[in-house]
Amino acid sequence: MVAANFDTINELKRSLIRKALSYAVFAADVDAAAVTAPFDVSGILQALPAGYVPIGYTTDDGVTFSGDYSVSEVTSGQSAKPTRSDVETDTMTAQWTPQETNAATVALFENLPLDQLGAVGTGWSWSRPMAPATIYRRLLFIARDTGENGTDPIYIVRHMPLSLRTDRGDEQWSRTEAITREVTFTAYHDDVVGTDAKTWIDGPGWRALAPEEEG
Repeated sequence: MVAANFDTINELKRSLIRKALSYAVFAADVDAAAVTAPFDVSGILQALPAGYVPIGYTTDDGVTFSGDYSVSEVTSGQSAKPTRSDVETDTMTAQWTPQETNAATVALFENLPLDQLGAVGTGWSWSRPMAPATIYRRLLFIARDTGENGTDPIYIVRHMPLSLRTDRGDEQWSRTEAITREVTFTAYHDDVVGTDAKTWIDGPGWRALAPEEEG
């Protein structure tokens, strides 16, 4: 056998450590077009389809993607380990805490249509119904990092084409803290898009990491 060089086979690459130096959350009603191509063939970020509205500032906790993953196991008398395992549950959730009091953050927190409240500066009012409606949303998350030169962007884009608010946090009014409206959305399978979530990584900074072709 050929001896291995540990430093070579370890393949440590500092350039592949990513951070969300900035990020944005967008929401749309389900009658808006799903996001299918956030980048062009050169890796340039493209404009969003009509109907997607920004959430704005959030707390510095950022966006947390988590979920529930469980496996059902078959045990047998002849084995101390499971003899069969099957995925039983695999769900994705997204949780964030907006700081802006804009129409989108209030609509998501209060479970209202995105266009119900109107523009900022107009009079807003809403009432809690006896039986809340089930309102699905399209959600889009964009994280932006930079490449080795500190300027070329690297984007991670995640789209949840069919999501439902499944939890919300407290709304606290105080003199010392901003009024926030924490929400949690669960992704559901969209029959047209064919998934509950799709993620892309691209951008000029990402393309710059491609191995150089040997001439």
